Parts: sequence; structure tokens; C-alpha cells
Amino acid sequence: MDDCKIRGSYLGLRGLASLSALALALGACSGDDVTGGTDTASSDTASSVTATTTATATATATATATMSGTDTNGMTSSESDATTDPTATTSGPTTDPTATTSGPTTDSSTTDSSSSTSGVSCVEGEIVCEGNTAQTLDAQCNVIGEEVCEESCSDGVGCVLCVPGEASCNGNVSQICADDGMSFKSEVCDDLQGVMCDENSGKCVGACAADTLGLSYIGCDYYPATLSNLHETQPWVFNYAVVVANTSDNNATITITRGGNVVKNDMVGPNTAKVITLPYVNELSKSTINDSGPSLVVKDGAYRLRSNNPVTVYQYEPLEYKVGNSFSFTNDASLLLPVNTWTGNYIVASRNHWPIQTFNLPGWYAVIASQDGTTVNLTPSATGGLVAAGGGVAGNGTGQVMLDEGDVLEVFTVSGGGVPDASDLTGTIIQADKPVSVFGGHKCTQIPVGTQACDRLEEAMLPIETLSKKYIITPPLIPTGGNTPKPQMVRVIATEDATALMYDPPQNGAPAMLAKAGDYAEIAKTGADFEIASDKKIMVAQYMQGQGAGGNSGDPAMALAVATDQYRSSYLIHAPTNYESNYVNITAPMGATVNLDGMAVGGFVAIGNTGYGVARVKLNNNGDGNHTFDGNQPFGVSIYGYGQYTSYWYPGGLDLEILPQ
Repeated sequence: MDDCKIRGSYLGLRGLASLSALALALGACSGDDVTGGTDTASSDTASSVTATTTATATATATATATMSGTDTNGMTSSESDATTDPTATTSGPTTDPTATTSGPTTDSSTTDSSSSTSGVSCVEGEIVCEGNTAQTLDAQCNVIGEEVCEESCSDGVGCVLCVPGEASCNGNVSQICADDGMSFKSEVCDDLQGVMCDENSGKCVGACAADTLGLSYIGCDYYPATLSNLHETQPWVFNYAVVVANTSDNNATITITRGGNVVKNDMVGPNTAKVITLPYVNELSKSTINDSGPSLVVKDGAYRLRSNNPVTVYQYEPLEYKVGNSFSFTNDASLLLPVNTWTGNYIVASRNHWPIQTFNLPGWYAVIASQDGTTVNLTPSATGGLVAAGGGVAGNGTGQVMLDEGDVLEVFTVSGGGVPDASDLTGTIIQADKPVSVFGGHKCTQIPVGTQACDRLEEAMLPIETLSKKYIITPPLIPTGGNTPKPQMVRVIATEDATALMYDPPQNGAPAMLAKAGDYAEIAKTGADFEIASDKKIMVAQYMQGQGAGGNSGDPAMALAVATDQYRSSYLIHAPTNYESNYVNITAPMGATVNLDGMAVGGFVAIGNTGYGVARVKLNNNGDGNHTFDGNQPFGVSIYGYGQYTSYWYPGGLDLEILPQ
């Protein structure tokens, strides 16, 4: 194919603002001399122009066009750009079927400047496909190189293994061509999730298919894990449990496996939540008390929970605050993230190592893989370089660890000396070549150190891709203080160097800058409601103070703040009824309507000039612990509960959209 035909077809693909531009481009390629149309034809000339080019292809276009400027024959912009005389030559394409597109004339004396290719341009080096041939164009849309493709050709890419986005079924596996056209992404169409591979589209279809689910805390495939806890100092009669909330209008069939073995089958009714207890995995939950490790990999250490309808899953370790005459003092809970939202990029929130008397209580993080052959790379923060070596992790916190599906890597701090200790995994960056889940926590710590008593921390980390630059921070209520917030401690963690921080309303003494990725700063003992904004993505962790700080119940717990960009307009949550009291902080735009269990929530208090307000509501403990929220605008919910010297705290839910850096 000659250059002119390529320019015409390429410009058509690029979607010109009007087809007249395409007609002009093709006209410039006519082998005939180009002259202006006659003035006598302008009054009755049709406004549509049909252009036929021959050689190896025929292109037909209908264009309604008005020319700008004046040609050499005096045709103005108000006159037609074509003549009905089939023998006349015009600045647009000729209708003479014998005309060829042999290329633009180089005779400057006969070429109408208004029909030159000066208005037609390409991106230098851009690639277009002509059949299975990749053609490289210069800035004037001339072909400067060609390559015949062995497999496929993709516009803008060139020769590829497959056409980006195209999919096909290989049994129950959907093979989807990657964006670069050089590899395939595989999605298993899992019948336990009610998903099948559609031969027509080549993709997984069903309520639990990735394309149907979208990106949020609602999913069909989860990996719960019983992570480090302080079982050794009390009679352990408490259950590890997951709570499955069915967000669909149909029964959800739940299958829980570990290492390929079925552990439990269950059913959760429509729009309800159900507690499912599971055995502890002692290798993970019982790290020894008088040292901090070693760090380790536990093969098949995680459970896998699958549903055939969309659900949300929370894990409680342990679930109960009280069993008979025994009390648990090391509780916390996590919102689990479904596998379809996992990525390979995380940053850790934890707390300082805490050596006390004969105890040596570490902070920790855990990494769970969902695919075999997952390579995990660990980059410690400035405070994260003192760890218990093991499992492929060095004592300085660096390491490259290989995990298979269901494997769990658990990494612990060691003492750096001093109280509070310098060793803290917060800010450690975790990168993997396949999607993983990451948890951060602490075996048992005081917040602040010196305030009774210690409690367990745990939370699922959010992928860096889902983090944002704006968060509303609200502390929990004091359980015996009416509407008085209980001061909390807040950590802001940078994902990039030179991160600037701003506050609304201003917070005295709050950090204004984080120098390096992985650095963190802490706002201590604040009972204020405020917004944190930044110029680069940050993660914000909130920490409840110990019972000794006031309130006559509760103890340290950790939750991650949810970015306002990831708020939702509905939630289904569970708050265990065996706690003394459970609460929700609802953060919503002022004037928004929010309903809790079908009743409108009032009493929102404005937060600075943010346009948001917060309402703190005690949850009814008389029911089964399940609660629904809905609103006419997106809002956030944070759930927490108190017992004597124990507590839990977690974000009630969120969207997990990929946000720009």
C-alpha cells in the first residue's frame, strides 16, 4: 500500500474532527493536478462528497465540510468545497473512478496550498497496522518502516503475541491478553465461586467474576489467617473466627479449605452475617514469649474462604471477650480484602518492639500468597532493620522470599534497647511479583508505653495503589464519657520522599513534612476531629489508648483510616454482642442522609472547613450484631468495641479503586 492510502486510512482511525479533513488529505494524494472548484458551482453544490480511491482498497466517506481560508481561485470559506462536475478537479477527493492514489504531486505550481498535507500530522514513530504488517510512520504520516508480524499486530504497539484485551477459554481458565500484548493473564473461573468461562467472550462470568465484582471490600475469595497473639499468659478458651456478611439477595454457599483440604462448609442467608469459628494455626499464632521469633514461613498457613455469591469477611482473634469466668485481654479484628483487590505493593503499619520484664513482645507483619511461585521483596524502613532472622529474612530486615499459594511469611522485631524501643516495622515496603495480602500488628503493647494495659494489634494493610491524599480522622468515644472522644494516637506514613502534610482544622505540633518513603510521624494523644491532606499518597493508622488512659474499659487497638475517595454509600457489618459496648463513627458530607438499620442518623458535628461531619453512635447489642448502613452520598464507617482491658477496631468497609499517584 502506498503512503497516501496509509495516511488516509490512518487519519480515519484517529477520528478527525470532521470528515472533510479526511477528504482533503485524500485529495492531496490524487495523481491529478489540484485546482479550485468553479464559482458557478457553489450555489448548487451538494454538501456531501463521495470519494472513491482505487489501487488495492476502496474507501467511502460522506463529509459535510466548510473550508477555512481562500484558495488560489478565490473560493472562500462560505463556498462549497466540491463540484458536481465529475470531470472537475477539486481540493477535495475526485469522483473520477479512474483516478489513482499514486501519491501527492510535487508540482508546486499546480498544487493548491489549501489541500496540502500541512494540516495532517502523525506522532513521529507511531505504529499502525495494515493487516498483519506493523508500519512505522513519521510526523508527516509517511511509512518509514515495516514489519510483518508472526502472530498479531496491534495499533500503537506493533507486532505482538496477542491483541491486548482479547480473551479465550482454556477449560475453566480465561486467558486474557495483557495490555502490552506480549503475555497472558490467567483468571481461573472457579465453580466454587459460581463462575464459568464463557466461550463467546472468553472471560469468566457470574456474580463472583472479577469484572462483575469491581474493586471493593466485597468479594468471593479470601485468605483468613490466625496471626501472632499472646496466648501464653492466660487460659486460652477463646475462638478464632471469621464473620461472613452476605451482601447479595441469594444464599451464599461458603467453602473453607486449607492446603487443599476442606475444613468447613456453611451457608449464609441473604443480607445477613454469620460467625464461623476455625482452628488456630499454632505455628503462626504462638510465637514464643521470651524471644521474638524466629521469623518464619508456614506452608499452607492461611485458610482460603470462597463463596458463590458476593460477601464481606472480617476476622476476629479472638472473637470473644469473655467465656465463662475467663476473659481475653488480647483481642483485635481485621477487615479482610478479597483476592481480586490484592496487588504487589504495600507499606506496613505496626508499633515499636516492647521488651518488658521477662517478656519480649514484638511487632510483626505477615504476607500471604494466593499463587504458587510468588517472589516477595522486603525493604525495611529506617526503624525496621532489627528483626528476628529466619524464613529467608535477614536480621537487618531485608530479604527475598518465595511463597506458594496459601503460604504465610511472618516477620518479627527484636529489641534495639530502650523503652519505648527503637525497633519498629512501620514503613517497611513489601513488593511482590504476584498479588499478595499483607497484615501489620503487634503481639501485645501499651499505648502509650507506661499506660495499662497491653493489647494485641492487627489490621490488613491497604495496597499502595488504593491509598490517597485526604483522610478524615475521628477518635473513638470514651465508653463511660457520654459524647466525649477518647484521645487517640495517629501515625502518618509516607509512600514517597518529601511528602508535605496539611491539616483542617490546624493541629498544633502535627508534622508538616516526611522526608523519605517509609518515614512516619505521630500525633500523640489527640481527641480532635480533623482532615489530613498531603501532596503525595500516605497511609494513616489510628491507635486506641489503653484503659488506664480513661474510660474504664478498652485497651490498645489499631485501625487504618479510609480515604474519602474510597467511601461507599452502603455497608453491612458485624459487631460482636459479647463485648460490653460497640460503637460506630460515621463520617459523611454535611447534609447527607445516612441510615443505620433503617433509622436516620442525626447529630453530625462539622469538621473544620472540610464539608464533612462525624456522628458517633452506640450500636444496639440486643440483636445478632449485624448492622446495615445506607446513605444518599458516600460516607465512611469505623467500628470498635470495648471490654475490660480489651478492645477491637476496624474500618467497616471501603472501595479499593486504583487511585492516581
